[in-house]
Amino acid sequence: MKPFRNAPPAEYAGAVPELSPRVALFVPCYLDQLYPDVAWACLELLEARGLKVDVPAQQTCCGQPLINTGAGHAARPLGVRFAASFAGFDHVVCPSGSCAAALRRQLAELPSGAASPRVFELCEFLVDELGVERLDVSFPHRVALHQSCHALRELGLGAPSELGGGAVARENPGRKLLGLVRDLTLVEPGRSDECCGFGGSFCVLEPGVSSRMGDDRVADFEAAGAEVVTSLDMSCLMHLSGLARRRARPLGFMHIAQVLLGRPIGEQAAAERRA
Repeated sequence: MKPFRNAPPAEYAGAVPELSPRVALFVPCYLDQLYPDVAWACLELLEARGLKVDVPAQQTCCGQPLINTGAGHAARPLGVRFAASFAGFDHVVCPSGSCAAALRRQLAELPSGAASPRVFELCEFLVDELGVERLDVSFPHRVALHQSCHALRELGLGAPSELGGGAVARENPGRKLLGLVRDLTLVEPGRSDECCGFGGSFCVLEPGVSSRMGDDRVADFEAAGAEVVTSLDMSCLMHLSGLARRRARPLGFMHIAQVLLGRPIGEQAAAERRA
């Protein structure tokens, strides 16, 4: 089946072509438990493009925490579970670069792995598959984009700085979408793609190093004049927002799906307090 490059624009939401591909939403477990509005925002963005999106109730963790700690053998059953839960769908959209990378890349490296090339990170799907060129939304704030390591280096969503200025690579799809938002001013940190220090279990095993890396990242965003820090990965933002809150730093942290919908800045902070 052909990719859904010609989805109807937002004003025709609901007018789904009869033969359109079947699209499913994969909700990472930490989003389900801590940041459910991110999943809702992702669903709203897809439905605004005229897509009918399924959210399989039997889905579970992608296995990334196990893979990252070297327990790949324990992640294989989760890969098999994913394949069964999303069988029959043409595209699976995930609002997390790291989880998408685990499903599309890391599982493929395991014996008898169940990697899925049908999995797309949300912004990647909106740009590459739907061809989004316009967003009718305003977000009147100064925004910095945190480029998460997995999305940048595992999925290739951008140009890693270690490759040098002459490297040929694609534009980060999140950056392209932010450029479509009215009244949004994109500010650039001094270090464009430095790691935030989260790294899943790394922040537990090396809390001192992780915290220092996160503090440096927060300081860089502040120096750039950002009001809001956004990213394709809420896990990075979870780490950074916790550090900023403990240091009483005046920064907001929102997943890019929330920014692309023009959600108020305070909604994410209120959700964190409830969690």
